Amino acid sequence: MPERLGPIPDHDLTAPQRAAAQEVADGPRGAVYGPFVPLLRSPELMGHAQRMGEYLRYRSALGARLSELAILVTAREWDQQVEWAIHAPIAAQVGIPAAVIAAIAARERPGDMLVDETVVHDFCIELHRNKAVSDRVYGDALALFGEQGVIDLVGINGYYALLAMVMNVAHTQVPPDGAWRLPK
Repeated sequence: MPERLGPIPDHDLTAPQRAAAQEVADGPRGAVYGPFVPLLRSPELMGHAQRMGEYLRYRSALGARLSELAILVTAREWDQQVEWAIHAPIAAQVGIPAAVIAAIAARERPGDMLVDETVVHDFCIELHRNKAVSDRVYGDALALFGEQGVIDLVGINGYYALLAMVMNVAHTQVPPDGAWRLPK
């Protein structure tokens, strides 16, 4: 499938697009890639999205390990190859076991998760599949992460679902190395 909404040539960028692209490039991402390429068509939305994502990815109440786990579940639920290719290696680097990553990729419930990983996994699965979470799962998340952590977890799921939607619509291409791919 050809990529839609691919890169815009530099000479065709509007002033607001240039400013939005520079904001992303100057931040922790360091470059405009993945979902930010199609989002550039709406520079104001892109700016707001990148600021939200910067908080959720780098400073959420959950920390990097649990945030990356939530991102992987979201990527799998949305069959989003680019999100998976970017975040599976990061999840491995921050301590998510290879067996957990493989189980999520296979749409299986991972075994041998830590308690906090189990709570995040179950919360994300219920939220994506049921469009809500049960009282038990909510209570488990509240007990471990507090109200801010619960809201940040919802935010991570929503934000990465937005990015997955953008990339699925745009047919954003998977990075060429292809080392981390979801099964069909």
